[in-house]
Amino acid sequence: MTTTEEIQQQGKEQLDAAVATASSFHKGVQAIAVAFGDYTRKTVEDGNAFTEKLVGAKSLDQAVAAQTEYAKTAYETFVNESQKIGGLYADLAKQAYKPLEDFTAKFVPAAR
Repeated sequence: MTTTEEIQQQGKEQLDAAVATASSFHKGVQAIAVAFGDYTRKTVEDGNAFTEKLVGAKSLDQAVAAQTEYAKTAYETFVNESQKIGGLYADLAKQAYKPLEDFTAKFVPAAR
């Protein structure tokens, strides 16, 4: 039989797990938003620099070289930032699940 105190304790533990999950989720979403903001800012800066180089090109060869450099840089930045943001999403999922995992471990026996 379960006493009222045990039920209250379990309720408190569930609430604590939910609050911890919400806090982790908020921090993770905030980190993702910052990463997207940084990526957007870098993309705009790189685009502006490319436009200046293109306008200042004195020949077709210089324009093609500027475009090639910009395409390569844009691709590398995209890949790197995508991996970084993907990692942040994976961390978010792990952090959000961790408090619930700890809580459920108390009540669900581990698979043997």
